Amino acid sequence: MSKYYLTISWLYPDLMSTYGDRGNIIVLEKRCQWRDITVSVQRHVIGSSVFQIQKADILFMGGAQDRQQTLVSEDISGKKAGAISEKIESGTPGLFICGAYQFLGSYYKAADGTKIPGLGIFDVYTEHTGDQKKRLIGNILVKTEIQRELFNDLNYLTIVGFENHGGRTYIGKKIQPFATVIKGYGNNGKDNTEGALYKNAIGTYLHGPVLPKNPVLADWLITQALRVKYGKEITLAPLEDELEHGAHDAILRRLT
Repeated sequence: MSKYYLTISWLYPDLMSTYGDRGNIIVLEKRCQWRDITVSVQRHVIGSSVFQIQKADILFMGGAQDRQQTLVSEDISGKKAGAISEKIESGTPGLFICGAYQFLGSYYKAADGTKIPGLGIFDVYTEHTGDQKKRLIGNILVKTEIQRELFNDLNYLTIVGFENHGGRTYIGKKIQPFATVIKGYGNNGKDNTEGALYKNAIGTYLHGPVLPKNPVLADWLITQALRVKYGKEITLAPLEDELEHGAHDAILRRLT
């Protein structure tokens, strides 16, 4: 019997899962299973119980278009929004991609001017330019320091991904960026920031999906989940990541 058990709450997979973001769930699930960590993936859809969120050890939510975000906004208000906020405040790790990242902010202003209120968990806001020709699209290379201890004391971890967003996100004073842009656009194409990091929750525009090409980022989420749940530091068994690092390095070479 496995010594450790984790529950992943996959928020709105039927509505918030563009650009292959399902791949992130597969990576988290497999990297747990390969280490004999029992893992359960709970698909939280419209009408699901708030209990699914409350018992989560890892939160995940992918990207979507404006219409889907509006539908999710109607379902997630009230107790569910409060549960997500409580989990993040207590240190539960989470990965929120593109539309989900925007949704955790103060608001998202759509291309038609409609203002969709966010959950207000992240001190960020997003506004769409309204010009589809000015979308921020392409492969992206960033660096972040959140993985320093897992990279043998290197100063940063480079992360590769793919971005495609019309919204420009701006970070407030109560939150730090997830990463610094080396090549690409990031949050808004101006300030060289990418995503946001609050406690153990990451918001990012990196699709791809991001975790298959950046396995150490997946391991960081798993490590934080185990630490928060069991109240101690747990060292993950190493895995053979030759293919994963090869995919990462292929994009890295293309961008440098």
